[in-house]
Amino acid sequence: MGIHYLIICFCQCTDAPDAEKQLFQMGLFLASFTWPRTAFTFALLDDFVLDNVESSTSAMNYYNKLWWRTSSIFPHLVLQLKLLRWNGFAHSTTHPKPGKLGLFCPICPQPRINVMLPTEYNKRKPRWLYGRSLVMDGNFKAEHLHPTNLDNKVWLMDGLRFMVSRKWYKAHLAIATDSMQRSECNNHWAVNQANASQHKLEATGIGGCACARHGCFVPHSMVDFQKGKR
Repeated sequence: MGIHYLIICFCQCTDAPDAEKQLFQMGLFLASFTWPRTAFTFALLDDFVLDNVESSTSAMNYYNKLWWRTSSIFPHLVLQLKLLRWNGFAHSTTHPKPGKLGLFCPICPQPRINVMLPTEYNKRKPRWLYGRSLVMDGNFKAEHLHPTNLDNKVWLMDGLRFMVSRKWYKAHLAIATDSMQRSECNNHWAVNQANASQHKLEATGIGGCACARHGCFVPHSMVDFQKGKR
């Protein structure tokens, strides 16, 4: 008993009953008869009635209970299962690659997704039509303190959506050279803040790459600033 996402193919025979009757024959009660998308088993409805009568359990609390029964350790991972289904990994044994659970700008050209690149040069369709303009920006006030207990910190989407994978980012920071930028002004706050070290903070901000035209973030391109504005 829990929350599950299933693909149902209805019988298309000439003498087959309607879709809602087929679900009733399978022991499923529909949440909507116009365009059914959600169904409940009769056993689940009987269990909910018993909880509601004896324990005064509301529908919202019972729904949260189903989340816990689906995944007792991480009930919020039910949403992650939904993301896997949306991106084509529901019935796949392969693990999604970094950034594959994040959606990029649906308007900007993406080869083999929403546009096909021409095989030959065409004057009517110049090359800039298939180009993408990206900008980089950051939020320098999104500070994050060091966790008191690192073992209790759980990474839910480690590099699968918009944030860069922790291992890749730490490996880059280990080999990246840190150059001190000198300010030509007498008191330039931005440059001085970039060189300031704050030991109590795990992240001094957040930065990322986004579409210049529509403002959609690029999957697997956002990182936490480690020192000032760098």
